[in-house]
Amino acid sequence: MRRLPLISYAIIAYMLLAFAWWSVLLLRKTKEAHVAQVNELAYRLAVQRQINAPADFRETEQYAQLTADFKRQQLMIMGEALLLVFSLAGGLFLLYRNLNKEISAAEQQRNFLLSITHELKSPLSGIRLILETFQKRRELQPEIQQKLSTNALAETDRLTALVNDLLLSAKLENVYYQINAEDIDLGGLIQDAVDQVAMKYKNANIHVDIEPDVGLVVGDRLGLTSVAVNLLENAAKYSQPEPVIHTSLQRGGSKELVWEVADNGMGIPDREKKRVFTKFYRVGNEDTRTTKGTGLGLFIVKELVTKHGGQLELLDNLPKGTRFRIYLPTK
Repeated sequence: MRRLPLISYAIIAYMLLAFAWWSVLLLRKTKEAHVAQVNELAYRLAVQRQINAPADFRETEQYAQLTADFKRQQLMIMGEALLLVFSLAGGLFLLYRNLNKEISAAEQQRNFLLSITHELKSPLSGIRLILETFQKRRELQPEIQQKLSTNALAETDRLTALVNDLLLSAKLENVYYQINAEDIDLGGLIQDAVDQVAMKYKNANIHVDIEPDVGLVVGDRLGLTSVAVNLLENAAKYSQPEPVIHTSLQRGGSKELVWEVADNGMGIPDREKKRVFTKFYRVGNEDTRTTKGTGLGLFIVKELVTKHGGQLELLDNLPKGTRFRIYLPTK
């Protein structure tokens, strides 16, 4: 696959050189034909005694017409050559761009299949192991039973969350999707999401700064909860081993709330900032990536914020990390 671009460049170079060489040959042939026509005209005028001296030939109307036709032919050849070159370059550019899109889509699909396989296989294997333990060892101590049951429920919740994300992402792509609007205390919703993520990531140090009486937003409770949980879980996952997360909510204007989630993780390169909101896209390679995920989280966040009439910004959190800033209209 690495040789393919070199072969493509070689073919493009050959075609451009071929066009240039054909143009040169055509110009030469046109010039030779013009010289032959000039000589024939000069001989005919001399025989007919329409000119008395060679200098008189260049003053004739016939010579002026031949010269004008020759120049017009030269311009036409060069114009057609340039048009062919630009057409070829434009076609190759479009082909290259579409090819890159197809390669990117195929890579995203491959990453999704690898990640979804892992995300499904891991909890299913855990649940199967727990059930086999209960089956083989029927008399377990109560504390062990409690621990195994808790682990099984956690793995079930993980599968449920994965299925919900897949279903939600499919719904969000439907132009007819409508949010279930209701009055929501966004500060309380964020605090509940923080508590949920803190239970899952025990080592995460989450700081919450919610301005009192910021007002209500009209939105979908489940959708905004998904936004909060996705952003906080991403911050915890990509800030290991000691995640420090700051989330804040404050009034940005008379009819706007500003919600931020910042972490101390690895950050997102500038070249990836727009692509991370694409469905199934994840930074890095699925074969070497260590963090879990399907590439749906930020896609869901972006779509839900847009459905709520808000705006989403992705910024660097200096000295390191990522900062997501959301602007939502208030009631």
